[in-house]
Amino acid sequence: MTNEQVATAARVACRDDAPMESVAGRASAEGRDLDPDIRRFIREVGEAVARYPEFGTAPYPQVRRWAEEVRAPWCRGGPQMLQTWSTAASTRHGEVRVRIHKPCEGTLPALIYLHGGGWTLFSIDTHDRVMREYAARARCAVVGIDYALAPEARFPVALEQIVDTVAWLGSRGGEFAIDASRLAIGGDSAGANLSVATCLSLRDAGHQLLRAMLLNYGAFTTECSAEACRRYGGPQYMLGCEEMAVYWANYMRGPADSRNPLVCPLLARLEGLPPAFLAVAECDILGEQSLRLSSACWRRVWRHAARSIAAPRTALSKPCPSPPSAIGRWQRPPPGWLRRCNRGANARSRVGR
Repeated sequence: MTNEQVATAARVACRDDAPMESVAGRASAEGRDLDPDIRRFIREVGEAVARYPEFGTAPYPQVRRWAEEVRAPWCRGGPQMLQTWSTAASTRHGEVRVRIHKPCEGTLPALIYLHGGGWTLFSIDTHDRVMREYAARARCAVVGIDYALAPEARFPVALEQIVDTVAWLGSRGGEFAIDASRLAIGGDSAGANLSVATCLSLRDAGHQLLRAMLLNYGAFTTECSAEACRRYGGPQYMLGCEEMAVYWANYMRGPADSRNPLVCPLLARLEGLPPAFLAVAECDILGEQSLRLSSACWRRVWRHAARSIAAPRTALSKPCPSPPSAIGRWQRPPPGWLRRCNRGANARSRVGR
């Protein structure tokens, strides 16, 4: 796509007519609305990225290698798994790398986890610690899918790989002591988008739905309000509107895809989807999108819970075993919610911190 097509196709560049639904409403130029631990973490990430001065201009294969190096410290340590399998699933777009973490004995429910990175960056390696944390805290298997990245693979390649891998897990899960009747799906950012799109695809095809969705600060529409860009588009919040526009343009085949509900789930008919947990990063240009999805859930009586924190998205991907910290407090509820869903309990809740 040309630069002009990027701007047109993504339609994310500060629309004045898009609504702003902020629950924070207290952004500052210095990021003083952020928890001190989170500000410290953002500085550390900025210093790590600064070691690669061409990070924003190099070809994507090189940028991905650097991104893996920047994220490597996040993957160290953490829970030890009883067993981990590295395997591959056959899909209509070829084999896809799959990693399965099992934290304990017995036949377990599973969370299918889809990493974020604007459909363009990261992998199951960058998110391995996050997956192990979910496995240990929710006492479930976690299945990471290394879907194909954009712009080399545009919509719907990654989505179709994931749908096919879900079917593969449904038929082969027993080989890994996974209860295929208790599968949930989730992810962060682009992974949250793909999680909803997967459930929409399964619902529309008449296939058995997954048990639950865990949606961490997702991207659910190409449109971002001018107010969100003004408040949270600075470097202290880690994701700017121009960067997000590039990610959308990488993912979509052209402007028409911005009208496809499988690309922008806020356009979708939401009835009949499984319960969802929406994790909202308040100090984020996409935070309003999770709030809009939450509002749509209530209007359609779609069971869901939502939790928000005054933080940017990337800070919430950092594994944090310390509950007193802001990130630790934010990370506690989702595993318990998943356990209740796997038991068939009503997991509905209200928005709150």
